[in-house]
Amino acid sequence: MSDARMPAGRIEWLQQRKVRDVELAFADVHGFPRGKTLPAAAFIQGQALRIARAVPLQSCVGEFPDYSFYGEHDPDVTLAPDYATLRPVPWAKTPRAMVICDCVDHDGSLSPLAPRSVLKTLLQRYAARGWTPIVAPELEFYLFAAHGDPAAPFQAPPLAGGRREAGFDAFGFSALGELEAFFDDLYLACEQLEIATDTCVHEMGPSQFEINLKHGDALKLADDTFLFKTALKQTALRHGLNAVCMAKPLPGQPGSSMHLHQSIVDRQGRNAFSREDGSESPAFFGFIAGLQRYLPELMPLFCPNPNSYRRFVKGMAAPVNLSWGLDNRSVGLRVPVSGPEARRVENRLPGCDANPYLALAASLGAGLAGIEQGLTPDEAVRGNVFKQQSASLPSTLDAACGAMQAGAAAESLFGAEFSRAYLAVKEVELNDYHRQVTTWERQYLGPLA
Repeated sequence: MSDARMPAGRIEWLQQRKVRDVELAFADVHGFPRGKTLPAAAFIQGQALRIARAVPLQSCVGEFPDYSFYGEHDPDVTLAPDYATLRPVPWAKTPRAMVICDCVDHDGSLSPLAPRSVLKTLLQRYAARGWTPIVAPELEFYLFAAHGDPAAPFQAPPLAGGRREAGFDAFGFSALGELEAFFDDLYLACEQLEIATDTCVHEMGPSQFEINLKHGDALKLADDTFLFKTALKQTALRHGLNAVCMAKPLPGQPGSSMHLHQSIVDRQGRNAFSREDGSESPAFFGFIAGLQRYLPELMPLFCPNPNSYRRFVKGMAAPVNLSWGLDNRSVGLRVPVSGPEARRVENRLPGCDANPYLALAASLGAGLAGIEQGLTPDEAVRGNVFKQQSASLPSTLDAACGAMQAGAAAESLFGAEFSRAYLAVKEVELNDYHRQVTTWERQYLGPLA
């Protein structure tokens, strides 16, 4: 357990709700919740829980990289609860609670392999300057009918009258109304999890939606995004739906992003991206320059799966470039129109399949490096640059991992142990991916054999 004792108010909260069990959870490299469950009485008494140090590195196919990446003797870490994150589990029938944990090595330090550790360590560099990053994620996702056959395509769920959406009903209200029961339960879960939501819209794909989270502290918003995606999937299952955060679940349809709005406030609560006269500050330009310089080396943290790169299609509002501009959705780095106090940079590269802790760490880390090194960005672009997009970013996960390994940005920002272990996980997954035989190969190559 952590050195901090559980606040008395939290103990009373557990007892008043008659909570039976507490889930001690953390996000693995994919953002998937893992951990252990403890009886509430044992949790209150401070019983320590440990788990294998390798667990944050479990690949999406269930395999682990070599022992050398997490310890030859397969050591444990301690699950240290962050009591401020203690929440009810909204979808539990029997009263249950959950708490987000840090993974702590035997020497008492944060395990560098856990994504929450990566973000917390990066945020310490901002704190040393007296700065606090403020972020706001925008989360796009699809709602599909129940789906048990991975060989079959996803389908939009049947709505009133039996119809299924065909797409391109962007900003319409009909599907939102017909799926009212699901959204009511999702918003109730968000209230119980203390997740502050903002705008909700129907996006361009069939049964594709976007829910934005209100801006705030970076670690809190990473925790909230982690909890939101868990609540989204659990709530969908209760309604016979399948919530999918893949970057590109349907061919020929828009992908799902996780745009990140980012700014910095100083000790006085002022936006560090703005001068006193309201003009852009050197920190603003340095932040953008850092993103332009280092994002190509950090793409596996924004686009972590082979499917992630299918989202980048010219003309479909998923810019695969490092241009920046004011109120321009064709660029990878957009500066929304705002007053000086709300000046921010929107990173439009991450997909909704990205781990929020790692995507925020990578984006904020690249921006901070640009400020520290006094980098200067390219000139802001005007007009639509979709048709001018060049191969300024890797177009496959293989190429992205190669760029991350060849560059120095990841190890400089997050340390060698995490960076090398993360690439080892991606190697396990890519080896499995490249062994698969796809529907496309059977359809077009089978007749030629």
